[in-house]
Amino acid sequence: MLIRESLEAWEKDFLSPYAKLSAESKGRLREEEPCDIRPVFQRDRDRIIHSKAFRRLKDKTQVFLSPEGDHYRTRLTHTLEVSQTARTIARALQLNEELVEAIALGHDIGHTPFGHAGERALNRICPYGFDHAKQGVRTVDVLEKDGQGLNLTYEVRDGILNHQTDGMPETLEGRVVRLSDKIAYIHHDMDDAVRAGILREEDVPKEIGAVIGYTCGARLDHFIHDIVITSIGRDDIMMSKKVAKAMKDIRQFMFENVYQNNVAKGEEKKAETLMETLYNHFLKNFDLLPEELKARVDLGDPKEQLVCDYVGSMTDRYAISLYEDIYIPKVWVG
Repeated sequence: MLIRESLEAWEKDFLSPYAKLSAESKGRLREEEPCDIRPVFQRDRDRIIHSKAFRRLKDKTQVFLSPEGDHYRTRLTHTLEVSQTARTIARALQLNEELVEAIALGHDIGHTPFGHAGERALNRICPYGFDHAKQGVRTVDVLEKDGQGLNLTYEVRDGILNHQTDGMPETLEGRVVRLSDKIAYIHHDMDDAVRAGILREEDVPKEIGAVIGYTCGARLDHFIHDIVITSIGRDDIMMSKKVAKAMKDIRQFMFENVYQNNVAKGEEKKAETLMETLYNHFLKNFDLLPEELKARVDLGDPKEQLVCDYVGSMTDRYAISLYEDIYIPKVWVG
């Protein structure tokens, strides 16, 4: 028996009846020879980790644009915290950890530089709009590996596409990631806001703290336990009504005090202007795009979409450097 087949047999024997088994995947966009060692979701996880788009997450904004300090989260550290939380829940519920991890590691792979500010700018200026979840699927389907894509399974692509509040993944593993994403950013954005002096722990309304705790660590622990206890033995992933309401309330608190805070978000208008300027520049100078993107015109991709692909894939640092190179005069050294 191949190693992969023995691992698939283990899943069938030991995972929850509600787990998505690797051997029962709906498959890939293009058929390919199975690996003799790795089940399909493990293979997807490996492909995401080795992708360029995943590596670029290390220099993309989570909340604070280019913060001074080594301990603020980036889009990559956010992704790792989502993965860790999701795996903890999945293991407790005996779900497929490898599927959970693949979705978690890939869920933000389509994000722009400068976080949601960059996304807003491209969505506003591009006639086809821009949504980082849809862009994540486009990234793994057609943009990675110089236009070949990663050829991921249906279940991982579904989890990436539907990880936001308005989506609902088909698998329980995808639903675990969807909730873990919210838990992670509530946890670490609060922690970063306290570090930045924007909030104090005691600012969290007492009626919220009474339900889910008065510290970042206590809230994280409470959310995870509540999901496990409420979801165990069920064909769904959910929170208790009381904790779900507290999550909604603390998200609203975070929007009012952090995500819309003038101190935390004061540079976002500049970031949006930068993104729009780069978009317009490359639309007028389309020949400057990488060859693999220009080649997609012959496949029917509109130039506006391809410029979005290029500008949206940049890191914060590269976007700023490119903008300066194009628009900021250089000092003449004679």
